[in-house]
Amino acid sequence: MTQLILRQARVEQSPSVSDVVIDGGRVRAVGDASGLDADEVIDCAGRVVLPGFVEPHLHLDKALLDSVRPNPDGTLAGAIAVTGELKAAFTYDDVRARARRVLEAAVLNGTTVIRAHPDVDPIAGLLGVEVLLELREEYREVVDLQIVAFPQEGVLRSPGTEKLLVKALAAGADVIGGCTYNEATLDDCHRHVRLVLDLAARHGVPADLHADFADDATDPRYALAEFIAGETARRGLGGRVTLGHMTSLGGRAPEDRARAMAALADAGVAVVPLPATDLHLSGRRDTHAVRRGIAPVRELWDHGVLAACSSNNIRNAFTPFGRADPLDTALLLAQTGHLSGPADLHRVLRMVTHDAARVVGIADDYGVRPGARADLVVLDTQIYDDIVLDRPERAQVVKAGKVVARTSRTSELLIH
Repeated sequence: MTQLILRQARVEQSPSVSDVVIDGGRVRAVGDASGLDADEVIDCAGRVVLPGFVEPHLHLDKALLDSVRPNPDGTLAGAIAVTGELKAAFTYDDVRARARRVLEAAVLNGTTVIRAHPDVDPIAGLLGVEVLLELREEYREVVDLQIVAFPQEGVLRSPGTEKLLVKALAAGADVIGGCTYNEATLDDCHRHVRLVLDLAARHGVPADLHADFADDATDPRYALAEFIAGETARRGLGGRVTLGHMTSLGGRAPEDRARAMAALADAGVAVVPLPATDLHLSGRRDTHAVRRGIAPVRELWDHGVLAACSSNNIRNAFTPFGRADPLDTALLLAQTGHLSGPADLHRVLRMVTHDAARVVGIADDYGVRPGARADLVVLDTQIYDDIVLDRPERAQVVKAGKVVARTSRTSELLIH
């Protein structure tokens, strides 16, 4: 018998309803299945069904630390410093407990794929990677977890990190990370980029780098977009390199950032703005006309750069708020990125669905369409245009054809 049928579902932007037939963990048909029975049937009653949300940039190992010790000055340097001190006291059980809380929240919010960035450095060693390798297996039936070996403390300025990165990949990390600006000199930043991309090419894995995370590009360590694009193209890694933050793009002159974005597009380098963190840490020394610090999303679109967005950090020194909800992130990006109206909001929604799936390399197996993996979310709304604005409840979350989470809420207006 068929595994699951979602009846009377409004599939993404469709103006009419359909039945979504799921079997063997995959979507088998979208259409009229009125004569077909299944092990489980859910009446969607016209509710919108989307493919599961994708978080392409999330730090699970450092989540929920703000109650332990907040950022002393609200800056990026302050966040790195206080987190470095806290990392020295991390234990396996501590990291695991905090990461599990965020993983479970993400699943309840409709997320079915997460790319997580645990720190790999002489302070934490491989602790974060080891915890996430365990959690990847424990939660494999409810969420896919990609693991990025992330050198938060730099590589050249933190001796021993390169060997740890290689060990992380050998242990099962899926992606090589980078933190391009966290080196002492521009030359060392260039060496950092080359080293990370060489590891990506050598080990056959994607690369996901934190880059250009500043208010402006007056410090050349925060204007590496063109250099990274060139090094990506030189290694034939187009479509396999992603850059997180990229806030200093917005601080460059229009013609200058246009060249940078054209280079990224030509090289096939994706960009993931992280609005909750980027807004919180940016403009800290501005005394007036405080900068937003958000990568210019509309210009990225106009130049053909693949762009997604993500939560980044949850309640720690980098971002002292958040609940691992991609729709919260999407709305915040729209509100702060001068994005409005149905066309813009549709594109923003894609930044946590289809475009995010492209970023993490699962697009060929993604969507509400025959043959795709049945990783879906049923939203408690019938209006596609209002999803980002309303952030409706995730009525059902489906992973590989199995319902793994449900949410319901009843509101009643009492007028006397």
